[in-house]
Amino acid sequence: MCGICGLAALDGAAVDAAPLEAMSAALVHRGPDDAGSLVDGPVALAARRLSIIDLAGGHQPIASEDGRVHAVQNGEILNHEALRRDLQRDGHSFATRCDTEVLVHLYEQRGEGMLEALRGMFAIAIWDAREQRLLLARDRFGIKPLYWSTAAGVLSFASELKALRGLPGFGDELDRDAVEAYFAFNSIPSPLTIFRDARKLEPGTLLSWRPGQPPQLRRWCRPAPVQAGAVRTEDERELAAELAERLRDSVRAHLVSDVPVGVWLSGGVDSGLLAALAAQESGERLRTFSIGFEERSFDELDRARLVAGRLGAEHHEAILGPESVALLPQLAAAFDEPYADSSALPADAVSRLTAQHVKVALSGEGGDELFGGYQTYAADLLAARLGGVARFARPLVERIPSSSRRVSLDYKARRFVRAAHLPALERHHGWKEILAPELRAQLLAGMHDGRPPRDPLDQLRERYAQTAGAQPLARLQDVDIAPYLADDLLTKTDRMSMAHSLEVRVPFLDPHVAELALALPTSAKVRGLAKKRLLRSVAGTLLPREIARGAKRGFSIPMAAWLRGPLLPMARDLLAPAALARRGLLDASVVTRLLDEHVARREDHSRALWGLLCFVLWQEQDRR
Repeated sequence: MCGICGLAALDGAAVDAAPLEAMSAALVHRGPDDAGSLVDGPVALAARRLSIIDLAGGHQPIASEDGRVHAVQNGEILNHEALRRDLQRDGHSFATRCDTEVLVHLYEQRGEGMLEALRGMFAIAIWDAREQRLLLARDRFGIKPLYWSTAAGVLSFASELKALRGLPGFGDELDRDAVEAYFAFNSIPSPLTIFRDARKLEPGTLLSWRPGQPPQLRRWCRPAPVQAGAVRTEDERELAAELAERLRDSVRAHLVSDVPVGVWLSGGVDSGLLAALAAQESGERLRTFSIGFEERSFDELDRARLVAGRLGAEHHEAILGPESVALLPQLAAAFDEPYADSSALPADAVSRLTAQHVKVALSGEGGDELFGGYQTYAADLLAARLGGVARFARPLVERIPSSSRRVSLDYKARRFVRAAHLPALERHHGWKEILAPELRAQLLAGMHDGRPPRDPLDQLRERYAQTAGAQPLARLQDVDIAPYLADDLLTKTDRMSMAHSLEVRVPFLDPHVAELALALPTSAKVRGLAKKRLLRSVAGTLLPREIARGAKRGFSIPMAAWLRGPLLPMARDLLAPAALARRGLLDASVVTRLLDEHVARREDHSRALWGLLCFVLWQEQDRR
């Protein structure tokens, strides 16, 4: 696990590598154990290393035997040992046991086709000196990040945006479409970033460059649901047995490490299942880590303790209270651009706790998107039958006072009746939307200067169109894989863990597990109000019934309550009209109205208000 960065002179001249040291230094938290660099004609590469495999070896950049090919990598190649054996049989010689060395030899053997053989999470850069070719690539699901820019005639790239900000010629002009998308999604979807001069390399995408040519992008992998006629039709017991074996194999692969590995335990079925499998596959006592809350409706430590106790784990936990919001400025700095998923707070806390004991942890990201874990999926199926009727209940539902409890009935009912009558994609987004289009137009009225912004849903519509012919629910799950999984959940996990020099692995996103999940029929995922049916069937053989059959768990925080209580003074201060006017961009009257309606319990605006708080905190960080 590392941070990588690099520079390439687009015209092919010798690159000015002077900024490389500062770029690498900006990523030291991602790799405090080692640092290395290479300057070769038009290209310069650098890496910061967090040593997980081959602690003594594996210094990056790593070169092929003849020095022709160099590679840097952020991530882990889980099948590196099998690939190494195959390459050795073909005559390749290795100097280390590090997984990164496999990349240079595999590239020599297969060129770009090497990517399809990789199992794991990665963002990599490969420089072929003989062919004068630079390749940048990101894994299938976007588990590991990579940003790039062509400002000032230089192709620059880095694991985090902060490493690009200080480069000569990099501008600070905001991308207006990115701001619009942020207030729709609470994060900025790939390929956008908050700045016009930078882009995210999208998941499963390869960037190829040669001197004198512009960078070329192509999608090397696009995980997608199978066509409706190709879904698996076996008995659910057979499918459950196959899923159990694929998950076991994935967990076994994700446990490979030269340092201890722990598990994040939320109290839900996904993390509990990973912990149970890890306990069986690990050769040592399992370590588990959990975060709880003072508010009982949000606290799930009892469930986490139940699982940890059943598995005989060495269990560690911490409690989050409202005082934890003092960390928000620090979190804003870690993300480099506006990011407003409130679960970043507990993710930061569990990362800090975990890093005190281990360098690697497993987490359950991807389980909900692949296996049908969100309540919105049950609502999708219900609305297909009742959407027309639900709109008539809206006047009654709108009069229900807003609660501060976790995903309360009034919150779900309001969301359902407001969107149930819409077409499938718009309905699905409507249940999760942060600010509706009309509110965004009012909030950002001064930003677009007469130019209509791009509708953030257009990106979702493009992706949705790509899965025509798949089962309806599977198409909506695919929309959640990007941008929500890639640009929200995985971004959060990467930044919060790496801020504490911790590697987090996500076994549900193993390609062997995802291959089965993307071929499952709807009934194996959601039926009525029952969600993740096949996954729960597997969990039922390994976990207590109250965990295997319990409600979805996660790291959500008591936003609504905090914003009506201990966090309200901070919100009033940061979102005061005078403060907003000083920072610019946001219409203060809209913000004040949202805050007043929330405090008066006329509406739960907690997600929108949290997004506004995170945006102004980012503005404050960006001014420093």
